[in-house]
Amino acid sequence: MKIPKKNQFQVVKSNFIKNNIQEIPEDRLTLSEGEILVQVDLFSFTSNNITYAVSGNIIRYWEFFPALGEQTDDWGVIPVWGFADVVESKTEAIPVGDRIFGYFPPATHLKMKADRITEKRFIDGSEHRATLPPTYNLYKRVLSESNYNRNFDQDRALFYPLYITSFCLWDSLKENDWYGAKQVVILSASSKTSIGLAYALHQDDSSPKAVGITSNRNLEALEKLGFYDTSLTYEQLNDLDNNLPTAIVDMSGNNSVLVDLHKSLKDQMKFTLKVGLTHWKESNPNEGIIKVRSKFFFAPSHIEKRIQDWGASEFDRKTSGFLLNATAQTKKWLNFKDLTGLEELKTQYPDVCSGNLPADVGLIVKM
Repeated sequence: MKIPKKNQFQVVKSNFIKNNIQEIPEDRLTLSEGEILVQVDLFSFTSNNITYAVSGNIIRYWEFFPALGEQTDDWGVIPVWGFADVVESKTEAIPVGDRIFGYFPPATHLKMKADRITEKRFIDGSEHRATLPPTYNLYKRVLSESNYNRNFDQDRALFYPLYITSFCLWDSLKENDWYGAKQVVILSASSKTSIGLAYALHQDDSSPKAVGITSNRNLEALEKLGFYDTSLTYEQLNDLDNNLPTAIVDMSGNNSVLVDLHKSLKDQMKFTLKVGLTHWKESNPNEGIIKVRSKFFFAPSHIEKRIQDWGASEFDRKTSGFLLNATAQTKKWLNFKDLTGLEELKTQYPDVCSGNLPADVGLIVKM
């Protein structure tokens, strides 16, 4: 009987369009006391993962899952969100057969050090992850959840990392009194995280109106959603009301568009939250951005703050309700596309990198 290979999908960190599938050496998966070996079952892959690659050095995303194999110089691993099953364990607290949700490499297997274990969750206490953002080190033991249903795993893998960011953006804007804005302009408005934010604003009667900026090909679909008060293309930016106090949420990373908005809005540009990099090829710095009223928004930091403010249980309660409702709305128009294994991910990967994947498609890689 042929033993299946244990593989990992890798990219060149300095030019992440280049990719490869490397076999994981068996000695890199040998367990010590307190460690577990998980087999990845499924994960999502979106433009959000490309943001991880673009900002891999700045936010240390490359450090979560080191590239394994014979040639790893300049190779990195883009993190993904999904589910895995415990196939080997050297801790009595985590049995073989346990199923977990969280942050994984696009790989067949991952060795982890289970720490701070409770019935519902644990932390990967691997030494190389100790100083990385703790939100990404937390894993949910889903079999302990009273309402866990495996049929909804693909929903959770795709929507949780996107819509938890949408929730945090809405919550941050609201906490700051919308920065005095009467309109929230969302760049790359057809991205799923943007749509999640638009949904949150749409459901909040106290929020300013939402203006979505998107490409020509996505305009009609965006208008049909009904979440944006106004939808414009990038070519229609001159139609934006520059007399209204404005907050900008930039999911695109296209700084030339941001510069144009800052120059046209002037003092009416109250604040800009820079979030994603869906247009990463145009993300070079440009003069003209009002830096004193701009900041990079890092969702894990906001999550940590709210867990301290509310407690973990209350945070889970508030976000779960939002995630369920936003997901139900999204499934009315989104189509899942299943990929089988890392080879099919490799085939589809260039389309995700280039932004050519249609907005109404959600990729799920089933291992």
